[in-house]
Amino acid sequence: MNARQLALLALQKIERQNAYADLVLGHLLANSSLIPADRHLVSELVYGITRRRRTLDALIDCFAQRPAHKQPPDLRLILHLGLYQLAFLDQIPASAAIHTSVELARQMGLGSLTGVVNGILRAYQRQVLDQPEKDPLKPLRDARQTAARSPIQTLGILHSFPDWLVSLWWERLGPVETEQLCAWFNQPPHLDLRVNPLRADVNKVIQALAAAGIPALPISEVPGALRLQDHAGDITALPGFAQGWWSVQDASAQQVVHCLDPQPGERVIDCCAAPGGKTTQIAQHMQDRGEIWALDRHPHRLRRLEENAHRLGLTSIRSLAIDLLPLSAAADRVSGTESLPPAPLPPWQSADRVLLDAPCSGLGTLHRHADARWRQTPERIPELAHLQAQLLQVAARWLKPGGVLVYATCTLHPAENEEIIQAFLDSHPHWAAEGDPLLIWPHRQDRDGFFIQRLRRYG
Repeated sequence: MNARQLALLALQKIERQNAYADLVLGHLLANSSLIPADRHLVSELVYGITRRRRTLDALIDCFAQRPAHKQPPDLRLILHLGLYQLAFLDQIPASAAIHTSVELARQMGLGSLTGVVNGILRAYQRQVLDQPEKDPLKPLRDARQTAARSPIQTLGILHSFPDWLVSLWWERLGPVETEQLCAWFNQPPHLDLRVNPLRADVNKVIQALAAAGIPALPISEVPGALRLQDHAGDITALPGFAQGWWSVQDASAQQVVHCLDPQPGERVIDCCAAPGGKTTQIAQHMQDRGEIWALDRHPHRLRRLEENAHRLGLTSIRSLAIDLLPLSAAADRVSGTESLPPAPLPPWQSADRVLLDAPCSGLGTLHRHADARWRQTPERIPELAHLQAQLLQVAARWLKPGGVLVYATCTLHPAENEEIIQAFLDSHPHWAAEGDPLLIWPHRQDRDGFFIQRLRRYG
């Protein structure tokens, strides 16, 4: 298969099987003999089209005789491929994008519809690309188009997000910042590193990467964090990976452990630990001295944590496969954790610090997961919030008086963040928030969206 054929196959699997884009793409590329440039094109097409699905459908609506949702499924995907190349990939000549899309239609047995593909794509080329301003989304900004839509719908179409998400951000940020946030989420994700101070320092890693032709810059607000300026390819082949000098971790995620601030010799519990980015950072922060319990309900993901810890040379981490939800059953029946008995399974009495990086909707990391904007729904948020509240109840039981608990998520939804914390504090009089929560907005700080709240137990 060539690159576009493979991309079409991936898109078909994603749509027909409701499969995750990264899993489908990873499997297909692993079994492909494409050269690196073509593999990169496949990734760009699959992830880009998955993100921009709503925008591409709207463009089809502008140029086709029947709307996108009434097109034959394979024809719709081929039009997505052609329009995405024309609208968003400047390096591909329009003639190549059109010709290869027509050929795809022929190869898929849609010979009678090749004229439709050619006509729609050439109409887009004439009316958009051949015009002086060359605005790729000009047809969607047309006054007749926008007059029939609300401002929320217009932003959702232009930036390819569901209306409920645009509305959520609009209420908190207003129209200008909402558009900035939408645009930010449509950019390729950054690649940040966390330097392992037990084996290297920031300057050593910067110099090693520079010698390999990969510039990296420190992130001033986050100690030990670096951002690669230009890299594509196998991360494990970079200087220092095998030696355990660094790990891949977004700067926002690194701030969670800085807020926890674990100290050498302490006992720390990481409640939802796998695959271990924050767990290994805790160990590094503690100079690998102390007792760190990494908990997760998925044993196979804990094995990845153990592999990472071994590569980084860390010995203070102990992993335990445990489902925390059964432990929350009593917490649901009793008001306040202080009256509950100690949890029966974990082999400790209490901890100096506890981290709960809770499972969440991931609305702060939509740029990293192309299909996440379509998978999450408003109905899913209350389910996640209930889960998060249960996990917080359990995590709180293991903290000794005077200890610190950090609650964190990579979402921007208040029902999973501020409302969880407020409900917990309302029912736990011996707890208090230490300082205001840290809410990281991606378009303001140019990194993943995160919520981080530090809590202290006083009784």
